[in-house]
Amino acid sequence: MIINCITQQLHISKRAPHTIGTTAMMTLLLSVGPGSYVLVGENALDSKPAASAPVLPDGKTVVTLTSADLLKPPASIKGVAIAQVPPVVDFLYYPGQTYEGNPWSNWGDGVATPGKYYSAIGDHKAPDGNAFVYEYDDATKTLKKIVDLRELLNVPDGQYSPGKIHSRLDIGCDGWVYFSTHRGSTKVTTDEYGYKGDWIVRHHPDSGLTEVVAHGPAGKQCIPCSVLDPDRLIFYGGTAAGDSRDKRNLFFAFDVRKKSVLYSGYGGPARYMIFSKSTGNVYFTPGLAGRLFRYYPDQDGPVGLDVKLGLRAATQETPDGVVYTVSRDDAVIYRFDTKTEKAERIGTAAVGEPTYITTIDVDATGRYLYYVPGAHGDSEKDGCAIVQFDVRTCSKKVVAFLHPLLKQRLDYTPLGTFSTAVSPSGDKLYITWNGNLGGMKRRRLAWDACALTVIHIPASERLP
Repeated sequence: MIINCITQQLHISKRAPHTIGTTAMMTLLLSVGPGSYVLVGENALDSKPAASAPVLPDGKTVVTLTSADLLKPPASIKGVAIAQVPPVVDFLYYPGQTYEGNPWSNWGDGVATPGKYYSAIGDHKAPDGNAFVYEYDDATKTLKKIVDLRELLNVPDGQYSPGKIHSRLDIGCDGWVYFSTHRGSTKVTTDEYGYKGDWIVRHHPDSGLTEVVAHGPAGKQCIPCSVLDPDRLIFYGGTAAGDSRDKRNLFFAFDVRKKSVLYSGYGGPARYMIFSKSTGNVYFTPGLAGRLFRYYPDQDGPVGLDVKLGLRAATQETPDGVVYTVSRDDAVIYRFDTKTEKAERIGTAAVGEPTYITTIDVDATGRYLYYVPGAHGDSEKDGCAIVQFDVRTCSKKVVAFLHPLLKQRLDYTPLGTFSTAVSPSGDKLYITWNGNLGGMKRRRLAWDACALTVIHIPASERLP
């Protein structure tokens, strides 16, 4: 996702003590060898020992590589165009993965601004989960942790705190990064663990200030789905009930400036929404596909349209008022015109075996879509194909296969992603990976480390 906006200066806040496991403490991570650490400090003996953090060879924080092997397709890829020039790839591990996650994982969709990429990972633990937001800087090629949810929320030990950020990260015209929180387990969003609902949170990159916008804006509901109207500063959410027996999804609209709920009602989206910046309309399907509904802030409630499409993920609006979506089960790509409110199928996204896609982006020209099939696992079966879809010709091209090269060079296997973003200039694709560093366990590759790749797309592969 790409957003350009004007920021404002605010005072920097002080940070609270770090929290690991269920015990809040001031701690020091003492290195005892490459990739190994010991917790030292108050209550350290009462805490679960830290796991080895993922590290790159020779103490590096980033590895940059390019190779003709990035363009070698696996057997599953047939009849699909392959790029002629391999990209340059920067690879980094997310810092802070210093204890055992359940697993460490990415679920929220990140956002790119000029020179920056904002993304989130979490430990997926419950009830005392934690999740983090990071800023990647193009100039320094560094990842910096900028939000620690447990530090911010400061909930009592043993009480509910979110283990995931499952929403989009969006940037308002006020310069704040907005997102919402989600549970690490369906069994802990209950009165027993003090659950009162999840949070809308925002962070100001220039000042470093992080604050709660709202707690429980829709009651005892998790908020795995969101989109922000950056100009009106209305935060739209799609929920999952705290009571896991309740399968209904709420849709709500929250006015950030007035700190008030504009609308809340059942029949909402499960995972993604369409936002039209040119009109201020937000669109969604109940669940992941079906009839499309439109909402605008001065309406009494959502209005059903004579349009059906699949909506597991969506791009931002292009300069000509188009949003592209991809369906959940069959990976069909739809073109939705926000002016005419008409939708059409323009192709299928899959290039091999995996079809599940949870994040899709369009470049600033509106011509090229980018995505990675195999979001929840199995992307390695297609060689972790990075796909470019030309909306003019409705044709697909793979710009890189990251597997098995990353496994051979760094012993890391990318397994899927819920977060991609294209730089405003269109020359970079940021991808946050759920992946494997520890090898096979119980005959499968389990998620155990989150990593970032920055794909530098050659000009010849993106400029006609």
